[in-house]
Formats: sequence, C-alpha cells, structure tokens
Amino acid sequence: MNLLAVHETAEKILACVCATLAETATLVDGQPGCPCVACVVAGTPAWDSCDGGCEGGDTPGQLSVHFAGMVATSNFPQDTKDVMGSRNCHPVKAAPEYVITLLRCAPTLSKEGCPPSCEEQTAAARILAVDAASIWNALLCCFPSTSQARRGQQYVLGAQRTIGPEGGCVGVEQRVTVALPSCQCPEEGES
Repeated sequence: MNLLAVHETAEKILACVCATLAETATLVDGQPGCPCVACVVAGTPAWDSCDGGCEGGDTPGQLSVHFAGMVATSNFPQDTKDVMGSRNCHPVKAAPEYVITLLRCAPTLSKEGCPPSCEEQTAAARILAVDAASIWNALLCCFPSTSQARRGQQYVLGAQRTIGPEGGCVGVEQRVTVALPSCQCPEEGES
C-alpha cells in the first residue's frame, strides 16, 4: 500500500467537504460556510474551536477529518477472512474508516442566565440540518471524482449522527469507509 494513501484520502475528504460547505453558503441564506478551523487531525478531535479563533469575517466553527481504523478486504466492503501467507498474494485492499466532524456554536444561556429562545434553537437546528445535507452531498458528488481509478473512488457511507450540544458546540459526525487500491506483490526475487 502507498504509505501516504490513508492520509492523502483524509485530505481529499476534507477538501470536498470544505468546498461543498462554501458552495452551500452561497446558495442558502444565513448558512455559514467552511469553518476557519478545517484540518485533518490525529484521533478524535478536541471540541475547542466552535465559537471563535477566526480572524475578521472568517466563519467560526471546526471541521475535521480523522482516520478511525482499517480492515483488510478482498470483497469490499466485507472484512476479509482470507488466509495470508508468504506463498500467495491475494488482491487484498485496505479499507480505512474516516470520521468527519463539523462543529458549530450551540445556543446557550444568556448572560442573565436565561435559556436560548425557540428562534435561536430553530436557527441552530436549521444550520445543523443543512450542514448534514452538505456533508452527505460532498461525499456523493465530490469525493468519487478524487480517484484516478477507472470507476472512481469506491466507498461506503456509514452512519451520520448529531453530536452535542456540549461545551457550547453542536454538530454532525459522518463516517465513511474507503477502499484503497490493492498493493502489487513483488515478483519472486524482487524485494
């Protein structure tokens, strides 16, 4: 397997989601675009950038993609049960799972200690729903074209769920499993 394939795939996912969020912001009034904090992270992201850290008119929030684990597959998307050995070379693919996390500000108590209004909660719910659809569209419309493979990128959409509100943040988490190209075994005598 290409040693950079797992990380490069995460970067492709991030670029597609960010581009789709930016496009959505031009189509839906009041919808924020791609957050100013958008990166590939190692492991589960810390919820520390949903409300600021942006300069000027940049969009607050936090978008991250992280590698969650990997399985071997010879019949994607099922895990392989093939016996591996030194005398055979099965066309086994690596199938890494990625988690896309998008966090935005959640309505919280006012300075006077009052709960958020229905209007504030409805506005946050609308942003969350549009973000969820945007992430879905990024994976269905942009991500397949990021592969040089003849048939495009092979992948399986996993569960999408709402996360939070917690610590002033609320958002969407989307899982996706991607089939990476199988490696080619060296010919006998090569190393």
